[in-house]
Amino acid sequence: MPHELTPQDIEKMQKELDYRRIELMPELLEEVKRTRAFGDLSENYEYKAAKQAQNANRKRIRYLTRMIQSSTVIEDTAGDDEVGFFDEVELYFPEDDETQTVQVVTTVRCDPREGRISKESPLGRVLLGRKVGDKVTVKVSEQYSYEVEVRAITKTQDDGSAPIL
Repeated sequence: MPHELTPQDIEKMQKELDYRRIELMPELLEEVKRTRAFGDLSENYEYKAAKQAQNANRKRIRYLTRMIQSSTVIEDTAGDDEVGFFDEVELYFPEDDETQTVQVVTTVRCDPREGRISKESPLGRVLLGRKVGDKVTVKVSEQYSYEVEVRAITKTQDDGSAPIL
């Protein structure tokens, strides 16, 4: 299944990919060459660490390349009064009598600890397109669901601060 990414997601991925290919890869290759000259490879920790860093970089390059090639670009089509991508949404949870502010983002930018929830999460799916005052049921599983009310929507743009996972 292709990932749905925003143009900003693709742009951030491409920048990271360019950095890893153009700048980081030659540095890591030099480090491997430098540490290889230290002698016996079976007891050369610096060489092993350099190889691990080089392999991690190659793995990340493959991941980013696959994500860019297989993704579908989506646009935020939410109206001025509807929840869209990266809008700050104040939610009220009547069950707990608590409020929380979240942003709905794509899966590669989510971080629940920072209040960024995936558009594919149960809460993210029901929030997109909702308006202030809407009360919705979030179905987590067959056995569990909860109610949430949209209290406020602050329209924001992707400022680029959310890293790509």
